[in-house]
Amino acid sequence: MNQTDLIPLMLLAAHGLALGVGCVILGWMLAVHRRERQEQNKFKPALNFLSFHTTSPGRPESWVAVRSVSPEAVKMALGLNHATPCSWEEGLAGGHEFFISPRVHGWVIITGLGLPNPSDDVDATFLFLTALSKQLGHVQYFHASRLLHHHAWARLDDGCVTRAYAWTGETTWHQGIETLPEIEIGVKTFGYGDHAATIFEAETNFEKVPALAARWSFDPAEVKASSYRQATGIAGKSAFG
Repeated sequence: MNQTDLIPLMLLAAHGLALGVGCVILGWMLAVHRRERQEQNKFKPALNFLSFHTTSPGRPESWVAVRSVSPEAVKMALGLNHATPCSWEEGLAGGHEFFISPRVHGWVIITGLGLPNPSDDVDATFLFLTALSKQLGHVQYFHASRLLHHHAWARLDDGCVTRAYAWTGETTWHQGIETLPEIEIGVKTFGYGDHAATIFEAETNFEKVPALAARWSFDPAEVKASSYRQATGIAGKSAFG
C-alpha cells in the first residue's frame, strides 16, 4: 500500500476518533445534567417545607406598636389617603402600604409595605420613627427578616430614641441602654465594627424578636381568634410617600 492510499484511511481514522471523543463528552455532559436534576429534585421537598413553615400568618416581618392613641390619630400622623376598612387578618398579611390595627390592650399596630426596612436604609428607619414618635408619643419598632435573619428593635418617646438596635449583617444601629427584657430573654447585641461576633451568634436574635415584643408591648401573632381579630382596622396609602 503506497502513501497515497494511506491518506484516506488516516482521514477516516481521525474522523472516527473525533466522533468517539465527541460522544464521550456528550455522554459526560448528559450524566452531569442528570445528576444535577436529581439533586434539585432531592432538595425540592426540603425547600418547599422550609418556605411553608417559616411563614407566620399572624406576624409581619416589620411592625410598629403605638401606645395610648386611637387608630384615627395614627391615620392622621401617616397622612393616609383613600383609607378603607381592613380586617386584622388581611392587614397583617402585609399587602397594603400601611395597615393600622384596631386598639389591642391599649396598643395600635402599624404594618405594611410602607414601613422602612433597616436592611435597606437604617437612617430612613431612624427618621421615620422619630417623626412618627414626635406626633404620637411612645412608639416601638420591630423587624425580623425570615430570609436573611436581619433584625431590629427600637423604643422612642416624643421623638427621642431611648433604646434601639439593628443588625443587618453587621451592627448598624446601637443606641441607649439595654433594657431588662432584652437581658432576661438573652438577646446578644454587638458594638459597631465588632468583628468578634460570629454570624450565628448574631442571627440567634432573630428568633427572640417576638419574645421581646411580647415583653415591651405584645406580639401580633399572639392575638387570639377573638373579638380583636373580628375588629376592623384601616388600610391606605400615605400622602407623604
